[in-house]
Amino acid sequence: MDTIEISTKSRCEFVNITRLVETSLGESKINSGIGVIFCPHTTAGLTINECWDPDVIHDTLHWLEKSIPKNMAKFLHGEGNSDSHIKTGLFGNSSHVIVEDGKIILGQWQGIFLCEFDGPRTRKVHVQWVGK
Repeated sequence: MDTIEISTKSRCEFVNITRLVETSLGESKINSGIGVIFCPHTTAGLTINECWDPDVIHDTLHWLEKSIPKNMAKFLHGEGNSDSHIKTGLFGNSSHVIVEDGKIILGQWQGIFLCEFDGPRTRKVHVQWVGK
C-alpha cells in the first residue's frame, strides 16, 4: 500500500491527484491489474471527473454549496460541518482504476480528484495496486 499526503488550501476544493496516483503506480511496477484509491476521512472523498476545463469543478462546487450550505437550518452536528459529511457521503471514499500496459486507464478528459469539504487540512489517500 502507498500513502499520499495532500495539503488542501480551501474549505471546499477538488485537488487533482492523478499525477500522484500515476507516480504510485510507476513505483509499484504493476503492468496490468487494478488500483483501489481510498480516502480515510469522513469529510473528504474522491471522484473521477473532467480535469481539462476547470469550470466543471467550479460548477460542481457551486452546486454543492447551493444545495448543501454549511449552515443549513436544523443541522444538529456540534462541529458545524454536517454539510461536509453529507457531501463526502454523496461522493464516496474510494475509486477504482484499471491498469493496462503500466498506465491507468482514464477517459481523455478524466482526472482523479481528492474532494475536500472541510479544509484546509492535510489529507491522506491510500493506494493499493493488484496485478502483475
